[in-house]
Amino acid sequence: MTTATAVAAFAGMSTAALAAESGIENWQLGFQASVSEVMDDITWFNNFTLVIITVITLFVLGLLIYCAVKFSSKNNPVPSRTSHNTMIEVVWTVVPILILVVIAIPSFRLLYKQLDIPEYEMTVKAVGYQWYWGYEYTDENMNELYFDSYMVGDAYDADADLAARTEFAEARGVSVNEVPRLLAVDYEMVVPVDTTVRLQVTAADVIHAFAMPSMGLKIDAIPGRLNETWFRAREEGIYYGQCSELCGTLHAFMPLAIRVVSKEQYEQWAVAAQDNVDDANAQLMASIAAAKQVAASETDDEVSVAAN
Repeated sequence: MTTATAVAAFAGMSTAALAAESGIENWQLGFQASVSEVMDDITWFNNFTLVIITVITLFVLGLLIYCAVKFSSKNNPVPSRTSHNTMIEVVWTVVPILILVVIAIPSFRLLYKQLDIPEYEMTVKAVGYQWYWGYEYTDENMNELYFDSYMVGDAYDADADLAARTEFAEARGVSVNEVPRLLAVDYEMVVPVDTTVRLQVTAADVIHAFAMPSMGLKIDAIPGRLNETWFRAREEGIYYGQCSELCGTLHAFMPLAIRVVSKEQYEQWAVAAQDNVDDANAQLMASIAAAKQVAASETDDEVSVAAN
């Protein structure tokens, strides 16, 4: 990709496009906004270990500066010949062990929480392919619903990508800012809010990995093996992830998208999707747009009342 094309491709994803999506923004530092209990714990544990690492780093830096000044040839012309100090050796052995124990306790708790699947209300199977994802709703009442999910747009041509995303946005009745480059897909996994979902993950060809940062999900998709994890999203919206295992030339272009909707919207979508996924998605987007209009109208009314 030429420099000009790369610049144009980056410009195709505006700040507004990213800001419109949950937890994503340009030049972002830190994790995406958490929408699950597991991701809450991951964020806390990251901050917890960051504090410990920062304290250790500052202590070691201070110790190095102290030793460099105190034991320089100018301040200490006759160097010490001390070769053994029992107290120091005990301290630098015991203290790291205690630090590791302090880190290990919440770490093991978090690992157990990720691996121990609670009582779930529905199951979705995600299958990784070169280079897209397929979703199968395996519950009996879903009538073996299955669809493939491809990235919207062109990976290499910025103009073609923008044209494809614009066409897709118009078909859905949304702005192109709501179809982010390299993240939007034609068919999203749809799940209800505040629902425990068991996620089964496998692959059909090579090893892929299902990663959804805002929900604290990351699990390998291995051919011939069915891995399991779970999530429970507490906020409605659309959330993006990507394959996080090097799986071939188009590895960077097989994004993940999970759309979390109200339970009523999901029930309507689930019934319609068993007949026609396109019609179900169209009805769902219309329902979401109507809900946004109602919310915006209520907000305007509240602002008017407050102003008066």
